Amino acid sequence: MAQGFNPPGTWQPRERGFSMGVVQHPGHFIHFTGQVAWNEAEEIVGLGDVAEQTRQCFRNIEAVLGAVGGRLEDIVSVTTYFTDRSQLPEIQEVRTAYFNSRTAPASTSVMVAGLGHPDFLVELAPIAVIPPERFKPVV
Repeated sequence: MAQGFNPPGTWQPRERGFSMGVVQHPGHFIHFTGQVAWNEAEEIVGLGDVAEQTRQCFRNIEAVLGAVGGRLEDIVSVTTYFTDRSQLPEIQEVRTAYFNSRTAPASTSVMVAGLGHPDFLVELAPIAVIPPERFKPVV
């Protein structure tokens, strides 16, 4: 399991769903394709609703992690791409519901002019490390 830390002398996450640094323990690296608000049928979930789109991103992430024995707390880093600065607090609120402060990943947020579909408002690109004892090989 990854272990987040927030040392004194740096600015602090203040319960925004990330850690300043993450210690990564031995395991299997999982690099994700950017996860967007598509469901299994490639229909956009939460059209115009950044919070619901962010939740769909997390549902997709959980499905990918589950396929190899992973959990959200195995995520060591996540890059968040978003299109509207005013929506960042909503994105962070949803993230806080999925990550606890003890295991929250390192984080980078990037505002972009657009994403892969004009109706996407957010995209999450995590990296996870699955402990060897939980890792399930891909078949």
